[in-house]
Amino acid sequence: MRNAARWMRRGLVPFVVMLSLLFTLHCARDYVTGKRTFTLITEADEIALGREADPQILAEFGVYDDPRLVAYVDEIGQAIARVSHRPNLKYTFRVVDSPVVNAFALPGGWVYFTRGILAHFNSEAELAGVMGHEVGHIVARHGAEQLSRAQLAGLAIGIGAALSPEFRKFSKFAQVGIGLLFLKFSRDQESESDRLGVEYATRLGYNAHEMANFFKTIARLSEKSGGSIPTFLSTHPNPRDREARIHELTREWQQKIEFQPKNLRRIDYLRRIDGIVYGKDPRQGFVESGIFYHPQMRFQFPVPDRWQVKNTPASVQMSDPRQAAAIQLTLAKAATPEEAAQQFIANSKATVLEQRALRIHGLPAVRLHSRVSNRGDTLEVRSHFIRKGQTVFVFHGFTTPDQMLKYRPVFDHVARGFDRLRNMAALKKKPWRVQIRRLARPGTLQQVFTRYRMPRDRYEELAILNGLELNDRVKKGQWVKLLTRRSE
Repeated sequence: MRNAARWMRRGLVPFVVMLSLLFTLHCARDYVTGKRTFTLITEADEIALGREADPQILAEFGVYDDPRLVAYVDEIGQAIARVSHRPNLKYTFRVVDSPVVNAFALPGGWVYFTRGILAHFNSEAELAGVMGHEVGHIVARHGAEQLSRAQLAGLAIGIGAALSPEFRKFSKFAQVGIGLLFLKFSRDQESESDRLGVEYATRLGYNAHEMANFFKTIARLSEKSGGSIPTFLSTHPNPRDREARIHELTREWQQKIEFQPKNLRRIDYLRRIDGIVYGKDPRQGFVESGIFYHPQMRFQFPVPDRWQVKNTPASVQMSDPRQAAAIQLTLAKAATPEEAAQQFIANSKATVLEQRALRIHGLPAVRLHSRVSNRGDTLEVRSHFIRKGQTVFVFHGFTTPDQMLKYRPVFDHVARGFDRLRNMAALKKKPWRVQIRRLARPGTLQQVFTRYRMPRDRYEELAILNGLELNDRVKKGQWVKLLTRRSE
């Protein structure tokens, strides 16, 4: 009784009552089974979360600029949505400008396909099967389930921290682990989406056996990368097992309904992706001989030796091999370097150590040295705000105060090396594109690549792209994917 009274004073009873109310108020219908299921995320929350995240996804990856291909993907997606268990939800289907082989869904109806995965499909049925899988995640509210579990885990940690000083010391690190634990869908959720993907594709007349064939591509990409499974569906460790399961599910669904197969040819899909950008697009930025060039925005700057570079449409991030310092290049929403500097000071609540105006290769600029604290951690930041044309470019060099003396010359060298694009050869760099060719004579796939003078070190990569083996024989008149750097 004494312990119970102590727990009541510490607020456990109100917490239990609150948790009971959450279970009562946020029960929702499972659209697949029809049963009631618990979630802390309402349907309105799902839609709001997806709507808020969508601009961030597009800023991170960029939108692939091919209206006809985007409209085609949307057409397939909307057809899948109409035969799903949740047809009244508004769905948005996007193609993002990333070479990574990936497709993913956000809560509330947002589905994304990379140009990388579209290049690797070899039929519309493969696209439809994977599209059904992603719609399945939304229909079954898997994102809402994962977010709810993460929230509950966070609540549990909060209670533990309130009760135990020892627990409180580690709760910060526990929350990080919980976040990573719930970052991806569970295997059961992925399996459910596989079942839904097969069902939806089959109902529309697609041969879902071809969806299974795509798992051969996933398995081969995994093997080629040394066992690192591609981002797409990476929660399953063995794509080969999944391939067999998809074939089994397809046979079941084709028997369950009066399956009416669509009259589709492989070339019908291949024509849709003829000319799609393949691999990294140098027009969006590339590193060569220690210089980062951005042909589209026409600027360049030096990259520190052995630093790792991550380039996205929203930023360029560089980190030293020891992970002790980083540099980030972004664009400011400001008209002048001075305005951009003041925005940074206000938004980050920075303590200014030094600020001065200067010119970098004739461009107006401001250098700002400051300290920024967040939750007890302090970083020293060496910033340069540089105006080129109507755009203000921002370099932030980050490190701890005790390391700034070491890294300050590196930060200054990178920012002061920013310049208009001087290397005109960078403007001539063109991306690789998928080229669809009809074979004039038969042979092995390897012979075809040799005949068309494909890069020898990319033969295996091209075989995977075609869903074939190098020693497979191809017939006269058969269509294959090659690579070209021809103009659009």
